[in-house]
Amino acid sequence: MFESLSDRFESVLGKLKGKGKLSEADVDDALREIRLALLEADVNFTVVKNFCARVRDRAVGEEVSKALNPGQQMVKIVNDELTATLGGETIRITYNAKPPTVVLMAGLQGSGKTTNSAKLARWFKSQGRHPLLVGADLQRPAAVEQLRTLGRQIEVPVFSEDSDPVQVAKSALLEARKTGRDIVIVDTAGRLAIDAELMDEVRRISEAVDPDYTFLVIDAMTGQDAVNTAEAFHATLELDGVILTKLDGDARGGAALSVKEVVGRPIAFASTGEKLRDFDLFHPDRLAGRILGMGDMLTLIEKAEEVFEKDQAEEAATRLLEGQFTLEDFLDQMQQLKKMGPLSGVLGMMPGIPKEVKNAQIDDREIARVEAIIRSMTPAERVDPDLIDQSRRVRIANGSGTEAARVGELIKQFKEMSKMMKRMGGAGTKRLNKSRRKAAKGKSKGPGGRTSGGGRVAPKGKAPLRLPDFEADLGGGRPGGGLRLPGLPGGPNSDPLGLG
Repeated sequence: MFESLSDRFESVLGKLKGKGKLSEADVDDALREIRLALLEADVNFTVVKNFCARVRDRAVGEEVSKALNPGQQMVKIVNDELTATLGGETIRITYNAKPPTVVLMAGLQGSGKTTNSAKLARWFKSQGRHPLLVGADLQRPAAVEQLRTLGRQIEVPVFSEDSDPVQVAKSALLEARKTGRDIVIVDTAGRLAIDAELMDEVRRISEAVDPDYTFLVIDAMTGQDAVNTAEAFHATLELDGVILTKLDGDARGGAALSVKEVVGRPIAFASTGEKLRDFDLFHPDRLAGRILGMGDMLTLIEKAEEVFEKDQAEEAATRLLEGQFTLEDFLDQMQQLKKMGPLSGVLGMMPGIPKEVKNAQIDDREIARVEAIIRSMTPAERVDPDLIDQSRRVRIANGSGTEAARVGELIKQFKEMSKMMKRMGGAGTKRLNKSRRKAAKGKSKGPGGRTSGGGRVAPKGKAPLRLPDFEADLGGGRPGGGLRLPGLPGGPNSDPLGLG
């Protein structure tokens, strides 16, 4: 969503990084471009005006003039103010001392209330809570049935009855207390536009259940209209926060940057995809970092921790550095990587990735083709690719629906990667052996003078091996240096994974 805005910010701030001193004219020139970029991104005019004023006040003062690197200090100021504009801090959800904690979901029809009610229930469940979904949208056909279907997917009960929405909400509270549910999420009806009937119904439901949190679900693709909708609902309901949907879309992103300052309520959660797991707390600082091209390592780490087993990852990394990494291991790692979402999204969260790589059109189906090739190999061939001669390549190609040349290219690239990683691992062999000897000394002696503690190649919970001259091996710090990924721009070839 923020690709265009991010490119503009990187361009503007990149010009300032190399300057030893920033004049008032330099700051004004940069802010002029930033102001234009924000307005083109459909950010509210007042928000843009206030943002630029705050940045200028700090940039032309002592904070930058006395800095050792004024350009870098300017980047920090923009990052701080962008974070503040997005909300400043991540919302902290507190729970009612006398359960249940009631959450009221409001919004226009089509904004995604029902789906995000289920996503929110899944999130509460991951926090160790026991949510109950309430189908109080009795206007839209099959709305309750949709909620029941989503509830079955996440194993959360759904309550509804054929009466009026206010009575459904009241009965849901009694049901939650009777069944021990500590979270009640009420999905209300929406309309195609704000009207008196919609506002009156939502207000009556709110009065009936006295919610601890009232969240407005708005579509980020609607731009400034989303902010206007939020203002209208806030005047009636006293919102506690906003749930922003379709944050993975290709709209300009003005709603995300405007809603906090205009409405005075933070973005509580963000939906970043169609799947129920694509939903989490909104982190203003992380999004600000992504907009400024700094990546989002915290979110990337959290996603990786969800799908990767720590022990398995450590063992795979050790085998890779020792030259024992096989195509079977490679297949396992690809399976885990797919669980983290589209590859382009993963690359977008990594800091320092060139713009050409981030913007590259990476087809995730290429991963499926690589999987097909590896699965068409025998176990022995996956362990030792040298066994694969021409006749075997033809057999593998026929089994995977590809060509023998593509099979050969994959094997060649895998061997090159293995050699490079083994060379890098060799640079740290002495340090690895030294750490192993220290670990062995720390273990208790068993009968016969033997050490107890099994045969792990790397102590559990230890930090990953740090390799000497790592940047030198990867070409870091040199123009055109850095690790080259096969198939990506700047890599060995322009064809993703060399598969056509």
